[in-house]
Parts: sequence; C-alpha cells; structure tokens
Amino acid sequence: QIQLVESGGGLGQAGGSLRLSCAASRRTSSIYAMGWFRQAPWKEREFVAAIAWNGAATSYANSVKGRFTISRVNDENTMYLQMNSLKPEDTAVYYCAAGGTMRVVSTTPESWGQGTQVTVSS
Repeated sequence: QIQLVESGGGLGQAGGSLRLSCAASRRTSSIYAMGWFRQAPWKEREFVAAIAWNGAATSYANSVKGRFTISRVNDENTMYLQMNSLKPEDTAVYYCAAGGTMRVVSTTPESWGQGTQVTVSS
C-alpha cells in the first residue's frame, strides 16, 4: 500500500488561491491514479478531482470545475491541487487518495493521506 502525505493547507481568503501537495512514498506512484477528496464539518467526504497515472485524463466535481486544477509530477512522486477563486464553502479537510484506476480513485480509493485543513474566510 502506498503512503500519502498532504501539505499546503491553511487559511485563504475568498477569491484567493491555495495549492495543496500530496507526496507519495515510492516511485510506483506513477502506476496509480490519484485524486483529492474533502470533508466539511458535519458532511460526508466528497470527491473533488482525479488524475490518471500519466496525467492524460482528469475529472472534477461540478462544484470545483473551472476553479481547481489537479496535476502530478511522477518523477517527484507528487500530486498537486491548485485552488483558485476560493469560496467559503471550500472550507474542509482535504484528503489525497490513490487507486488503480480513475474509477477506483474517484469512488473507493485504496490509499488515503491523513488530510490537511483548508479554511476560506469571506
């Protein structure tokens, strides 16, 4: 099982930007699809974005489409989530995830990070 560690969370302003990073524990991260989920207080964890192992395909939740961009650099074993035009409703704990395919990572990931808090003030 791959180990995942998120970083880059913190406090942002509405309309501003933040970038999250997810570092994987080993080079075999290049064969995994990877993604981001988030969980706001009193809500269920929800899918945010996913990216194929080679970066050729991406998918986004409707709530973040056009504002967030997912990317990965396999040589660095790292995935990113660039979050622009932040809204207070983006406030949540953001989790990095990995799975064998885009479908798996978007629904039932095989590995999870510990999460990083993002708080957006109005």
